[in-house]
Amino acid sequence: MLKAKIAVLVSGGGTNLQALIDAQKSGIIKSGEISLVISNKENAYALERAKQNGIDALFIKKDADFENNLISAIEDNNIDLIVLAGFLVILSAEFVRRYDKKIINIHPSLIPSFCGDGYYGLRVHEAALEKGVKLTGATTHFVNEITDGGEIIMQKAVEIKEGDTPEILQKRVMEEAEWVILPLSVEKVSEQITKER
Repeated sequence: MLKAKIAVLVSGGGTNLQALIDAQKSGIIKSGEISLVISNKENAYALERAKQNGIDALFIKKDADFENNLISAIEDNNIDLIVLAGFLVILSAEFVRRYDKKIINIHPSLIPSFCGDGYYGLRVHEAALEKGVKLTGATTHFVNEITDGGEIIMQKAVEIKEGDTPEILQKRVMEEAEWVILPLSVEKVSEQITKER
């Protein structure tokens, strides 16, 4: 079976990328293969993680040609699926429409709570704690032109505990939800892509 070729887009350390690499090694991801990692930050540790695992790593400067260069990299590598894993660049509506149902994002809350413009990183967990919700979690979804507005693929709830700080909560959501559902979602969509060929 020909696997779906996956590009992972990252801006930072790449902990979600590592979860995907580990899932690929352990066989959770079997219908897809990470063949490219792209970052808009030259010194992102995620690029180093990619190289250490024999995956092509590419830095693309965030300038006027950014999306054109991104499209070139995706097309040149015959990428079937794009995974946004801590990628802090908002992609244009044109770009998103070009790859309809081919871009997955992970968001650290149970959408529709604490999502949309401005909700990323610690801000999401600060908002959840400020609101006093008892449950948070993570959501994987397809990307459309509305920030965090695409069709939901998977969700996993995480309990908020007394004494949680945004940092503690962020770590628990990553470990208990993001690193679980992101690989499962990537496998689910990759399998779908291979069946549609």
